[in-house]
Amino acid sequence: MYMTHTYGIQPVNEESIALAVSLIEQGEVVVIPTDTVYGVVAHPVHAQAVEKIFTVKHRPHEKSVQILAASLTDTQRYGVRVPQALNPVVSTFMPGAVSIIATVNRSESLETLATVREEAGGSYTQAVRLPNNPVSLSILRATGPLAASSANLSGNPSPSTAQEAYAQLGDTVSLYLDGGSTPGPVASTVVAWDELNKQPIFLREGAITAQQIRAVLA
Repeated sequence: MYMTHTYGIQPVNEESIALAVSLIEQGEVVVIPTDTVYGVVAHPVHAQAVEKIFTVKHRPHEKSVQILAASLTDTQRYGVRVPQALNPVVSTFMPGAVSIIATVNRSESLETLATVREEAGGSYTQAVRLPNNPVSLSILRATGPLAASSANLSGNPSPSTAQEAYAQLGDTVSLYLDGGSTPGPVASTVVAWDELNKQPIFLREGAITAQQIRAVLA
């Protein structure tokens, strides 16, 4: 059951970060700043919390949500595996504004996988990103990896401030952490690896260009 009390927009400090962590652990969703745009996050193994991300955003379920983490090591608890060929992208741009499409076995407990297409061999794909933002990292180190999506109504511009996020999502979200303006509205670049053709696939080109990523893979 979700809490009905909302805390609105709160400045970032130790107390508000602790509140955000507590709400997330209770199965709530909160809005936090990242190094691209503001995002709405939830614990990835709480089915109702992950579902609420879709509800508050009016997001179609055929569009999956990503995982934010403080480190790739933290994602290993969920069986997340980054393609070895993309290791140069990891070492060069992560943490940062790039999301990598990894694989996860469906036996894992990630509720985000419920909206992701199953691949051959019983595995699923999952976008994972390490945000280079101190507020995000403080929360992620306390909670572990989180399900995340931009804090906007589906199809609307991604917010660069907590106020812009609140204008779109309002009291459907329990807490907004105001960490000031982010570099948005450009989101992260989403890249996968085509094992058959031995080349990257760009599902979305964002803050880091395809040319930059191809250069480190050359």
